[in-house]
Amino acid sequence: MFYTISKVAWFFATPSNLLISLILLGLILALFKRLRSFGIGMSLVVTLATIALGLLPIASYILLPLEERFPPFRDDGKPVDGIVLLGGSVEAADSASRGMIVSNESAERVLDTIELAHRYPKARILISGGGGTVFGDGAAEAPIIAAYLGSVGIDPSRILVEERSRTTSENAVFSRDLAKPREGERWLLVTSAWHMPRAVGVFEKAGFPVTSYPVDFRTGGGGNNHRPFAFVSEGLRRLDLGAKEWAGLIGYYATNRTPRLFPGPQASASGGSANR
Repeated sequence: MFYTISKVAWFFATPSNLLISLILLGLILALFKRLRSFGIGMSLVVTLATIALGLLPIASYILLPLEERFPPFRDDGKPVDGIVLLGGSVEAADSASRGMIVSNESAERVLDTIELAHRYPKARILISGGGGTVFGDGAAEAPIIAAYLGSVGIDPSRILVEERSRTTSENAVFSRDLAKPREGERWLLVTSAWHMPRAVGVFEKAGFPVTSYPVDFRTGGGGNNHRPFAFVSEGLRRLDLGAKEWAGLIGYYATNRTPRLFPGPQASASGGSANR
């Protein structure tokens, strides 16, 4: 129920969808004589706001605290027992219909996992990602990624496939049940930097200590974060992404899926794991 409600609610609350809906509402109100001035004014104001939100670096300011919450991983020489790759980087339905892997803009999750698999040849690799949708079951992402890893030379016996999860919270619980991590083991968690705080929080809640390995950064360094976007669509896309993640953090904390509102590195450093 939580999954369905959250997906439906977010469809209407997504900034870009909400802005377009308000513009259309203003145009509809303008059809009525008594509300014509108000409707036209509303559409004009929201249109200007949409352009401003799409071009100005507001989205970068929203994403930046999320992406800087956990520092990039630095190899400290300690052994790595496992790698958890969260889904979200592959278009499962398109991959299934094409018969080949079709990635999206989060493809770094898979690419970095391949690099880690070669760097730590004894580490197990757990891929977590199901295929649930609001309207039913879809193609699961994890088996597609697992097959791809095997095709690029990674021993399939090292790979664990978790294909039931539909949410980040389920990622953590089902991964824990499948991996059965032992005391003192070190597992790297690979996901997008903007998603890492919520991911670490749910893994901590599930009792699965992990070391963060953030990838797929959407913000740059220094003055790059203050540059306007070249396209309105680009700024709105990142605005949707950042707003969704902050809403997810609040929703997960409110429903006791994470132990704190904004999980930080201290949470991921427990249980034999560490960040540097």
